[in-house]
Amino acid sequence: MDPSGIRAPGGERWLKRAEQVSDAFGLVLLLVLVTFVLTSLVGNTGWGAVLIMSATAATSVVALTSSQAPPRHVHLAIYLSVVSLLLAIVTALSGAALWLNLAAVIQVTLLALAMIAVLIRVVTAAEVSARTILGAISVYTVLGLLFSFAYEAIARVQDSPFFEGDPHIHYGDFLFFSYTTLTTTGYGDLVPAGQPGEMIATFEMLLGQIFLVTLVAGLVAVWRPGTGLKQRRERRTKEPS
Repeated sequence: MDPSGIRAPGGERWLKRAEQVSDAFGLVLLLVLVTFVLTSLVGNTGWGAVLIMSATAATSVVALTSSQAPPRHVHLAIYLSVVSLLLAIVTALSGAALWLNLAAVIQVTLLALAMIAVLIRVVTAAEVSARTILGAISVYTVLGLLFSFAYEAIARVQDSPFFEGDPHIHYGDFLFFSYTTLTTTGYGDLVPAGQPGEMIATFEMLLGQIFLVTLVAGLVAVWRPGTGLKQRRERRTKEPS
């Protein structure tokens, strides 16, 4: 994102912050991991949902900024994130699940679009660096989050249990099942009871393997650690003293 296009309150302060998070895919990955931990340990209800929504919102906004998305897209993401957080707070105070569902739809959509922006930035990068690989890993990690949100939504909507045998479900089980499916680990303790869970799980397995083999492995294969440092040293030696 071109920092000169930002016209948010605070002027120079916002310009400096935008420059700092440009291509900051390490920060994006850190926020993704924070969202993962919160989703695993905190229930997606009440004030726990507000915490998860806050982490997801921060991840989406920073990911869009890091991928150099147009300023208007970043501003829109900020406004929608504020709306989703307000809806989550209203749910925590009133207990009306409808507002939380609407907030979840907004945030999941923003997170998916932000990761698409990161992926575009990664595949169009002029050279492969550590930041590029961190961006690809961030997208891969978010895939597990997005599929876990989909599984949880299906479980809430359908009449029959999502998992076979109707086990006692902990709020982190959907996330656990998603990542064991994405990585094709397949412990077998949690198995979809039928459609559409089986179809989506199969799609997640295929997508996870294709992403690792074609993108992440390809980036690592052409990555040359230390190239950027070497180029900076060469430029300094060529500069007149």
